[in-house]
Amino acid sequence: MDIDKQEKAPIYEALQRYKSMRVVPFDVPGHKQGRGNPELREFLGEKCLAVDVNAMKPLDNLGHPVSVIKEAEELAAEAFSARHAFFMVNGTTSAVQAMIMSVCQLGDKIIMPRNVHKSAINALIISGAIPVYVNPGINKELGIPLGMSIKEVKNAIACHPEAKAIFVNNPTYYGVCSDLKTITDLAHKNNMYVLVDEAHGTHFYFGENLPLSAMAAGADMAAVSMHKTGGSLTQSSFLLVGKRINPGHVRQIINLTQTTSGSYLLLTSLDISRRNLALNGKKIFAKVTALAEYARTEINKIGGYYAFSKELINKDDIFDFDPTKLSVHTLEIGLAGIEVYDILRDDYNIQIEFGDIGNILAIISVGDRELALERLVSSLAEIKRLYLKDKTGMLDYEYINPQVVITPQKAFYARKKSVPIKKSAGCISGEFVMAYPPGIPILAPGERITPEIIDYIIYAKAKGSFLTGTEDMAVENIRIVEE
Repeated sequence: MDIDKQEKAPIYEALQRYKSMRVVPFDVPGHKQGRGNPELREFLGEKCLAVDVNAMKPLDNLGHPVSVIKEAEELAAEAFSARHAFFMVNGTTSAVQAMIMSVCQLGDKIIMPRNVHKSAINALIISGAIPVYVNPGINKELGIPLGMSIKEVKNAIACHPEAKAIFVNNPTYYGVCSDLKTITDLAHKNNMYVLVDEAHGTHFYFGENLPLSAMAAGADMAAVSMHKTGGSLTQSSFLLVGKRINPGHVRQIINLTQTTSGSYLLLTSLDISRRNLALNGKKIFAKVTALAEYARTEINKIGGYYAFSKELINKDDIFDFDPTKLSVHTLEIGLAGIEVYDILRDDYNIQIEFGDIGNILAIISVGDRELALERLVSSLAEIKRLYLKDKTGMLDYEYINPQVVITPQKAFYARKKSVPIKKSAGCISGEFVMAYPPGIPILAPGERITPEIIDYIIYAKAKGSFLTGTEDMAVENIRIVEE
């Protein structure tokens, strides 16, 4: 990587020049640099609204970049060791969907773990691709899904040699990594592409002693949530492509769904954040890792909680672990993760990333400080003191193997009727049910509803999980496929 080149931030620099020109705007957006909306200008600031601008010749065009955005893409590609990098302003959701739609058409099979983000299954609904699920292993003690075992991947390839691609979560929400290099080698030997949801893996490209990144493993495409751990604004991401992929084709796919009014606030945040990580990433993520390790050690001293990390590695379905992840098991103190999540927010003004049935996750990244982590640790200690109880009766599984009956697309567009969830056992779901975050479906369209799943949904609601996906906003009823 050319460090001198990485000091540039072409989009940011172009916006600086634009500001100095004192342009009189007769284009969109209609707030005209904030003058038309004083309340918004006061809230966000004049500097922010002055660069909330539309595409124009000096600032290039996201859908067909030829100047500053093109240069920024080239610098990002170099920083991530990719053939090309696309600036994504519809979030990593659109990057995931662009990956799948770039290599899969109607009827094509794609091998993937079932614990994917809903954006991946949505891509199957849009494209008509057919999932071949590799159900992840389960850690029974923690109740979390793991990575993809090589044995299961080999079996899926052998049973479905016509599949076009293998889709991998790396890392999972909890920090678990699969053997990405071996999976990639297997896929390429069998003429399949490898697509990686790297939403939580930005730091793999810039830190040291971290799990292997998708591009380093030779994967064909990767969706990277720069905003999650890289410091850019929410909704801004990169889509990386490797040497086996035609960037021109991918851009056409992106342009099918991505906005034609790309936010220059998001684009600039990506440009500046890429520069920061390219120049300072090793130092930044060494600090992040140290902060996470400090918090993990202190939380484990409390007792009852289990902040897990690299000790879980088995070189199979836990091939590696992201040490910046602060994932904490809570069931031993008699509280579901979502209950601890709610208590931290409501009683201690601490907002963590998510809580599920048995675990909480705190994201540690470029903006964290030791003092804040000390506050988190002391709050968890006090929660244990105040709320400790016997865990008898606690539900301890986090992932249920699905029974796939029909494809997601067929189920989503089928004739459906609404029934109470409590009376839906044996039916085929026509919609999603998921806790958000993390947005991994408990049920996806086309899957059989079982008593186990119904119990899980009822339990999750009772514990306070924010369930989404159903047409019924109260999540009391579910639309099922009419058979």
